[in-house]
Amino acid sequence: MTHRFFYPFSYPWLLNMKPDPNKKKLQKKFQTSKVPNVQHDKKTVVIVSPALASANNGNWQTAKRYGQFLKTQFRVRIVSEWDGSKSEDVLIALHARRSFSSIAAWHSIHGANGLVVVLTGTDLYRDIKHDPQAQQSLEFASRLIVLQPLGLDELPPHLRSKTEVVLQSTTPRVTLSKSSRDTRAVMVGHLREEKSPRTLFEAAALLGQQGHMQIQIKHIGAEHDQLLATMAHQTATSYPQYQFTGALSHAETRRQIQRSHVLVHSSVMEGGAHVLMEAVCSGVPVIASRIPGNMGMLGQDYAGLFPVGDAQALADMLVRFRHDSEFEQLLKKQCALLAPLFSPEYERKTLLTIIQSLISARHLS
Repeated sequence: MTHRFFYPFSYPWLLNMKPDPNKKKLQKKFQTSKVPNVQHDKKTVVIVSPALASANNGNWQTAKRYGQFLKTQFRVRIVSEWDGSKSEDVLIALHARRSFSSIAAWHSIHGANGLVVVLTGTDLYRDIKHDPQAQQSLEFASRLIVLQPLGLDELPPHLRSKTEVVLQSTTPRVTLSKSSRDTRAVMVGHLREEKSPRTLFEAAALLGQQGHMQIQIKHIGAEHDQLLATMAHQTATSYPQYQFTGALSHAETRRQIQRSHVLVHSSVMEGGAHVLMEAVCSGVPVIASRIPGNMGMLGQDYAGLFPVGDAQALADMLVRFRHDSEFEQLLKKQCALLAPLFSPEYERKTLLTIIQSLISARHLS
C-alpha cells in the first residue's frame, strides 16, 4: 500500500480556521489522559540460547538474528536459561539437550503452549538418537524448527507434522576480486571434534608435502579443545601455508571470508552451518564435507562435496579448484543460484508466521 501524506497548504480551509478559545483546555486534557503503552501491550518472546554473545558461535548468531526479527512486533529477551520467574507468551529454545531444563520448566507451567525448539546439528545427528532429555524436549514442544530440509529425515515420523524448515539468513556482501597469484582458502570453526579440524590439518600437511605452496589456508576459531589447539599450532609450524588465527570477531571473520577464494567446511555434523551461507552470500564458493547438514543447504548434487573425514579428497579438491577454472566457475555458479534462499526477509516472514500462530492458538485456548 502506498501512503500519501497531506499538509495544511493542500487544504486552504485549514489555514483560514480561527483559533479555538478552548485550545489550552483541550491540550491540558490530552496531556493528562492516559496513552496506551504500545510496548507494554506487545506479546513477549524469550529466546533461550546456551551460547550467548561471548561464545560468538552459530547458536548465538541465530539467537541474535531471531531477536532482531521479532523485536518489531514483540518484546524479546535472550537468556541462557529460563527459570519461570517471568511471565512470557512464547519460548524459543535453541538446542534440545542443552536447553532441556528451560524446556521442562516451561512445560511444567504452560504445557506445550507457546513452546518452540530449534534443533542444532548435535541434536539431529547425535543427541536425539540416545539422550532421553533431548528426546523429551521434542515431545514437549508445540513446534520444532530444523534449519535445512534434510533435517526432517532425522526425526521420528510422528514429529514431522509439527516441524518447520526455516533456512537461516545473512546479509549479502560485495564479491571482491581476487589475486590469481595464490589461492586463499579459509575455514571457520572453533576447535571441536564436531568440526573435524583434523581433516584440515592432514589436508594442509598433504598439500605442503606435495609442494602446493600457492594454496594458502587460514583457519579461524577459538581453542575449545587443547589437544586440537596443539595440533593446529604444530601444523602451522610445520607447514607455513597453513595459518591458525584463533578466534576473531564476527565482523572480521566475515571480512576474511569475503577476501578468500574458497571456504572449506569439514564438519562431521551440522544442523545448518551459518558460515556456509555467509560464504555463499559473499560470492565465495564452498568445499564441504558430504554430510546431511551441508547437503541440506548446498544441495545433494553440489559439486564441491568431499567424503567426510577424507583429507586426501579435500586436498585433491583444493588442487582442482586451484588449477581447473571450469570447476571453479561451476562452484561459483551453483553458489550464486543458492544465495537468494538465504534472504533475511524470507527467514523473518517464516519465523513471524510460526510465532504468531502459536500466540493465536494460546489466545483461542
